Amino acid sequence: MIKAALLALAWQLALPGWHYEFPRDHGNHPDFKTEWWYFTGNLRAKDGREFGYQLTFFRRGITPPAQHLEATSRFVTRNLEFAHFAISDLSRGKFYFHQMLSRGAFGEAGFEDGKRLAWIDDCALELRPDGSFRVVGRDAEKALDLGLRPTKRPAIHGENGVSQKADGAGRASHYYSLPRLETSGALRLGGESFAVEGLSWFDHEWASNQLGKNQIGWDWFSLQFDDGSELMLFQLRTKEGGRDHWSGGSWIAADGAVTRLTNEDFTLESAASWKSAATGASYPMQWRIRLPKLSVDLEVSVRLKDQELRLAPIAYWEGAVRASGNREGRELTGKGYLEMTGYAGAIAGLQAGD
Repeated sequence: MIKAALLALAWQLALPGWHYEFPRDHGNHPDFKTEWWYFTGNLRAKDGREFGYQLTFFRRGITPPAQHLEATSRFVTRNLEFAHFAISDLSRGKFYFHQMLSRGAFGEAGFEDGKRLAWIDDCALELRPDGSFRVVGRDAEKALDLGLRPTKRPAIHGENGVSQKADGAGRASHYYSLPRLETSGALRLGGESFAVEGLSWFDHEWASNQLGKNQIGWDWFSLQFDDGSELMLFQLRTKEGGRDHWSGGSWIAADGAVTRLTNEDFTLESAASWKSAATGASYPMQWRIRLPKLSVDLEVSVRLKDQELRLAPIAYWEGAVRASGNREGRELTGKGYLEMTGYAGAIAGLQAGD
């Protein structure tokens, strides 16, 4: 009985059988400890200048909802809200990033207020009545205000409602993507402003206990191809230098059909490392991806070497990439984003026992 009572007060685990519903699942899932709303994209101004961007909202639960008591102070902390905002000036070879953290004591940060799905300071994510999104990011040196229209239904990753990340029940996440969003709006860097358009990718993931003790980080790709297809692929790296067998991903056809990819369905080779002078981490700058069962062979290269976010308490690489290769003998080209974690230290908050 005591054990059952303790479990009732604990965080909910990502277990098989989750039934996704939209727009409900675009929103907050407070029974889970960790959640993020993640947007990346490749944009172009009318004069041809190219940019990449990342805007991610994070929720890190402090106490499960079942343990919440009647608050007597605004400063009772139930969630830590934070966001990462970055712009890559690809044409001029410059990278700008910023982190925001808040307890939301006075409403300056939070989740789901009837219009906004997430917000912190001057950054916000809105879901519009027509199913499109608006993302706003702003700090002293940069800003963006974008409208994003999904052109495909959500792509559900994994199997039976979960994307398994490690051995054991609940070491998983509920995870879906909107892999192709037509994007337009405004971008500012310093004193320059641009009307921009392009494509964005939206990932939404929630979980309570993902990585295993032997997993030190991941390499994650989101690629949008010119033929209308997309690829989400991740490898989970182990302390011994190998790849965990829960690595995988999804191939998303032009019509939205999703093909699950397991660890046995792909090979991934890296080359040409760049070393960060700030953190000492070495990140691969070139990758080769092969998906034999889909007859896909790709070369992926970064578009700007220094796209490392040096933040407290973590640092990771997140940036724009270009892809080229072939599928079934036909040319396949595209753009996307690559995230590389664990090269500059542990990933706080996602390891076993965190």
